[in-house]
Parts: sequence; structure tokens; C-alpha cells
Amino acid sequence: MHITFGRFSRISIAATALLGATVGLHAQNLPITPGQQATASQVASTGVPLGDLAPNAPDSYSIKRGDTLWSISGLFLKSPWRWPELWGMNLQDIRNPHRIYPGQQLYLDKSNGRATLRTRQAAGNGPPTNTVRVSPRTRSESLADASIPTLAPHLLEPFLAEAMIVDEATFARAPRIVATQEGRVLLSRGDRAYARGEYVDGNASSKPLSIAKGEPQDFRVFRNATPLKDPTTQQILGYEAQYVGRAELVRGESLVQTKDKDGKAQTDIVPATIDIVAAKEEMREGDRLIAEPARELLSYAPRAPATPIAGQIVSIYGSAVAFAAENQVVVINRGARNGLERGHVMAIITDGARQRDKTDSARPDMKLPNERNGLLMVFRTFEQLSYALILQASDSVKVGDHFVNPN
Repeated sequence: MHITFGRFSRISIAATALLGATVGLHAQNLPITPGQQATASQVASTGVPLGDLAPNAPDSYSIKRGDTLWSISGLFLKSPWRWPELWGMNLQDIRNPHRIYPGQQLYLDKSNGRATLRTRQAAGNGPPTNTVRVSPRTRSESLADASIPTLAPHLLEPFLAEAMIVDEATFARAPRIVATQEGRVLLSRGDRAYARGEYVDGNASSKPLSIAKGEPQDFRVFRNATPLKDPTTQQILGYEAQYVGRAELVRGESLVQTKDKDGKAQTDIVPATIDIVAAKEEMREGDRLIAEPARELLSYAPRAPATPIAGQIVSIYGSAVAFAAENQVVVINRGARNGLERGHVMAIITDGARQRDKTDSARPDMKLPNERNGLLMVFRTFEQLSYALILQASDSVKVGDHFVNPN
């Protein structure tokens, strides 16, 4: 399943209500790992034990707009991250799980003590019929919007467009706003400003801003890179930069030869010219520019990691509150170096409180058991850190809470 950010042309397609007629449109290039394929193939041949079904799993369900892969998986299975099993239950009809469309009808077959999921309704108590009666129709819509996403796009889009973790050296070398027009103190959308690369004693320590072909022209503007520390070791794992807006490069920076008032030759620095094209907060001199990352087709397939991974929550995005709840974003202290990938689902563990046993005359200290508190899904990874969305939480989540594999 995927969430796409970008521009797509609108075209007309003829489609049936079944997935099979539309699954080939641009879906074949989306990633399906060998492990996911193997799990799905095994379930396709054996089915799923009835005990693994959700208590109120429906006999049939029609996919509608607003559904997500996560919600449909949770509708039929006790564990929503086990989506390859949901796919495997209908592997014959769903050739690629990244494309499931509104209007598709799903039927749950619980014969022979195993559960399978199909897009064809069984005839009586026998096996599913291969005859499907459909009515073709024509619709005009964006292909990016046709299939259902893994998660509701509005939960992740702001963080994909804004949040960024960088190392200290990258932030220190980033170009900075050095001047404004007419001595303005604050900048907002539509204002013009001037920027240059990082210089030390007049010598450039990074590339100057340039409008040459192949050089970045669009930048995110950041301020106050906050160190993110491991809750246990206190090691700085990265820096989270505060997003304040976007800027577009109009002219590159340069050097010009002039003469001073005494007629002596001198070299003057001409900073680059930028226009502020978006502002979340007012910008000012000293704010840093980091090149806008390339847009990419993002695929989120909720699943448990193949190997054991454990860690802790480092911070709550925005730092406006001390506790996080469902649909909030957190930073965790594991990243690509540790084997985390987009789509990995982890269980949140809350440490048991320490308290005194008042029923015992000796008043001994106790530590209550750790309790599972919910689920989070990784949606963006860096070298040692990752952003994750809290999918479920029975209680508030705080910095220092642990996470482990959900199995």
C-alpha cells in the first residue's frame, strides 16, 4: 500500500469493481519483499487459523473510500501488522497488495477450520465459483487517489514535508540567511532575503549557493537544531531542526572586484538572493537553509521486523506536551543502522511503577510489571533515529518508554 505526494495527470480508465482488473496499473513496481511473498504464499495454501481472526470479523466487507490497509487488516485479523497473512488469504485475486480499490467486495470463508479471504463469493457450501458478473463503468480520477492507502495520508504528510533530522556537521555547514531587504527583522511569505554558505575567517567551508544546472534551487528553512539524546546513555544521536518555512533560490552568490574609497582593489561578497515561498513561522537572519529532498513514491507495508529490535522513545515531535497519544509522532533511538525500515511496527512498553507494599508490615519496595501500551509504526528512518506514528495507545506515551517487536 502506498501514499503518494506529487503531481499526477488525470486519465480515464475502465475498471470493474474487482481488484484484478486494475492491479496492473503502475502497481507492479512497488516493493514486495521476499519475506512478505513467502508468508503470503504459505497462508494462500493453508489459510489462517480461526483463532487468529478478529472476534467480530465480518463474513463480507465492501471496501470504501477512507479505508486503509491498517483498518482492513484489523477488521479481519487480531494483529493489523500481519498484513502479509491478509494478502495471502486472497493471494489468487490480489496479485499486488499495494493496490486495493474502493468497491472491491471481500468474502471471508471459514470452511475446513481455516480462514481464507476472497473477492469471489462461495456458491453454497462449496468452493468459490470462478464466474464473476460485473458491470463495466468509466471513471476519471487520479491514479494516486484510486487505491486505498496504508494509513490516512493526513497523519503523515505534515511530517514528511517538514520534519528533518541532521547531524551536527551538516547543520553547521548549512547556508544561512544573512540579510533582509530594508533592514526587516522578520520575514514572511513573499519577502526577499539574502543568504550565503558557511564561511570561517573568509574561507568557504561549504559550497556556495548556485543556480547552476543540477544544484538545488528549493530549500527548507530551519532554526535551532535541538540535540536528540539516547534516554539511557545520553549520547547525542542527531539533531532535530525546527522547520519554519521554505525558500527559493533566485540568484547565486558570487564575488566581485571593486575599489575602496582610497582606490585600492578589494573583493566584495555578493550573497545569494532568495524568495520566501512558504512560512510556518516568521524567519530571520541566522536561520539555516537545507536543500529540499527529492520527492519519492513512498510505500508503507505494516509488518513486524524480521529480527529482534528494541529501544526507547527519545522525544515527542513538537515538544509542546510531555505525553503523546494516538496519531502523534515520536522520535525513537533506532534507525537504519539498527535494521529499522519504513513500515516496521513495534509494541510500546510502559515501565512498571515503583511503589511500597503498604500491606506488608516491612513496607518493602516493589516494581510493578512492565505493560504493553500500544503500537507504533516507523515511517521515516535516519542513521541512528527514526520517526514513528503512534497507531494505538491505551495510556499516555512518554519519553523513555521502551519498544520491542510486537510478536
